[in-house]
Amino acid sequence: MVIADVVVLGAGAAGLMCAIEAGRRSRRVFVLDHADRIGRKILISGGGRCNFTNINARAENFLSANPHFAKSALARYTPADIIALIEKHGIRYHEKTLGQLFCDRSAQDVVTMLERECQDAGVRVLAGTKIHSVTRAEGSAGFLIETSGGSFRASSVVVATGGLSIPKMGATDFGYRLGEQFGIAIVPCRPALVPLVFDAPDCDRWCDLTGVSTEVVAAAENTKRPTRFREKMLITHRGVSGPAILQASSYWLPGHAVELDLAPGNNVTAPLFVRNARRDTPAALAVLRSVLPARMAERWLELNPPDNWTNASLDRFERGLHAWRVTPSGTEGYAKAEVTAGGVDTNELDAKTMETRKVPGLYFIGEVVDVTGWLGGYNFQWAWASGASAGRAV
Repeated sequence: MVIADVVVLGAGAAGLMCAIEAGRRSRRVFVLDHADRIGRKILISGGGRCNFTNINARAENFLSANPHFAKSALARYTPADIIALIEKHGIRYHEKTLGQLFCDRSAQDVVTMLERECQDAGVRVLAGTKIHSVTRAEGSAGFLIETSGGSFRASSVVVATGGLSIPKMGATDFGYRLGEQFGIAIVPCRPALVPLVFDAPDCDRWCDLTGVSTEVVAAAENTKRPTRFREKMLITHRGVSGPAILQASSYWLPGHAVELDLAPGNNVTAPLFVRNARRDTPAALAVLRSVLPARMAERWLELNPPDNWTNASLDRFERGLHAWRVTPSGTEGYAKAEVTAGGVDTNELDAKTMETRKVPGLYFIGEVVDVTGWLGGYNFQWAWASGASAGRAV
């Protein structure tokens, strides 16, 4: 039987940050992970370069049933804090776009940094350790954790087991099942930051243009105040992807539409209103090609030709370009989702410490919690912030 102050379940970004903060406080900390190596999701993130934070991160960039919940943790562990840690270890980085920070070399640099910080804090990290059960220890306020590597007894258990996204990396529903075991409410989960799938008619219309990319403004129509994202859209063999679509997908619900502005900031047909301007298919195609890839411009005009070349028909054509409504048949699912929306209900947690209100000593952090960030380093910032909050409290 190993006696510990804190056992962290999950050796990802949130779990390791929590362990580091707790270890710095001279707590006896063990991190257990069923995978054979730690930080596997860190290693594949950002195309292998780890988009480790976003300098613009604030609570408005996160989805949750309680939009205010993330404010406390995000305020007490900011992008500047993780940047300071990155710089302490001499890791070179750059801003790619929209405040997204990436390692210059490799995501392995971030994993190595976390390993060294754990070592310096006296944290024991045990990979390849499967969790069999977590129960209340008899006769005490602590917990008994039965694993493939033996039994652990701890005053506090921190659940940092992640969500359901990317199951090939070992994602499971363990954290949610553990929450339910202790009577913790779970907000229904769904894939987020995920490509959307066309229905059969839209697939017939568009999917032969696989690989075509263009800048759009995308928004899910099922929200009262849709959050609009101006970034690239990519047509795939099954539907649409790209940053704008992934962002909108987190807000999208089945049966609802996504609205796409294909020519943001442009009045495409304005040249056709000039006196003596030609008004015919070649003229319309020429102006469309100024804002859309050639193949997409041709297809759009083929599928949405002006009824005639009157001012009214051109106005309708212009409006259609800025309000293409697509009702997806679904998403590419957890296999292609970058994160999981939903999870442990934030009403169950103390916003400052991440401790459950019902079960003293039990904490939930990171993706397993119902806090989901935008694309571009926000979910890493939530992992660091929620991990640090719990680590300073356990």
